[in-house]
Amino acid sequence: MLEVKNLSKHFGDVKAVNDISFSVGKGEVFGLLGENGAGKTTTLRLLATMLKPTSGTALVGDYDLVREPERVRRNIGILFGGESGLYDRLTAAENIAYFGELNNMEKSELDRRVRELAEIFGMEEYINKRAGKFSKGMKQKVAFARSIVHNPQIMLFDEPTSGLDVSAVRDVHEFIQKCRDEGKTIVFSSHSMSEVEKLCDRVGIIHKGNLIAIGTIEELSSKFKGDSLENIFVKLVGEKNEH
Repeated sequence: MLEVKNLSKHFGDVKAVNDISFSVGKGEVFGLLGENGAGKTTTLRLLATMLKPTSGTALVGDYDLVREPERVRRNIGILFGGESGLYDRLTAAENIAYFGELNNMEKSELDRRVRELAEIFGMEEYINKRAGKFSKGMKQKVAFARSIVHNPQIMLFDEPTSGLDVSAVRDVHEFIQKCRDEGKTIVFSSHSMSEVEKLCDRVGIIHKGNLIAIGTIEELSSKFKGDSLENIFVKLVGEKNEH
C-alpha cells in the first residue's frame, strides 16, 4: 500500500531526509523512531505532499507521490501532534464536514459519516458546539474524526500524542489500533519507546535523515543480541553521533 523509494529532501546543505526506502503493507503500523530533528516530520510531510522531494518518490496506494500529488492527497489521512488546527468558530460537525467537502464527498454520505464518527468517538454531547471552548482532548477527538472522514486507506501520524494527558494518549492509541484493525496502512512517528513498542508492527530508526535500522522489534532485538528497543536505539544513535 505504501512504498518509499530513495526519498530525499535537502534544505541547502542540510540533508533532512537522505535516500530512505521502506514499504508498509495493508493493516500494518510502521513506526519511525528518532530524536527530535532526526527527519521524522520531514518524511511524513513529504508523504503528505506538503513538501516536494529533492529526489526519489513513493507509491502511495496506486499513485506516485511526485507525478500524482492530488490523487495521493485523496487517499491519505493526516494527524499531526501539537495544535489540532480546528476552526474555533465552527462546530465540531462543521470542522469534520469541511474536510469531507475538500475531499469531494456527497452531502448525504458526509452527513451520515459525521453522525457515525460522533458515535464512534463519543462526541454526541458536543458535536454541534463550537470548537473554540473545547478541551484539548475534545479537540483531539474532532481531529481524529476529521482525518478519517473520507475513509482514507493510508494514515500518517506525526507524534500525535505530543502534549496530551494520559487519558487523551489512550484515545490516540485506541484510534491507531482501530485504524489497523480496519486494514489501513499506517506510518507513525514518535520518540517514545513505549509507544512504538505498543503500537508498531515494524520499526525504522531514523537519525540525521538516514534510516539506520529497520525490522520488527523481535528482529532488531535478535540482531542486536537481545537488547531492548531503548538500548538498541541508544547504541545505534550513540555510535552515529561519535562519527
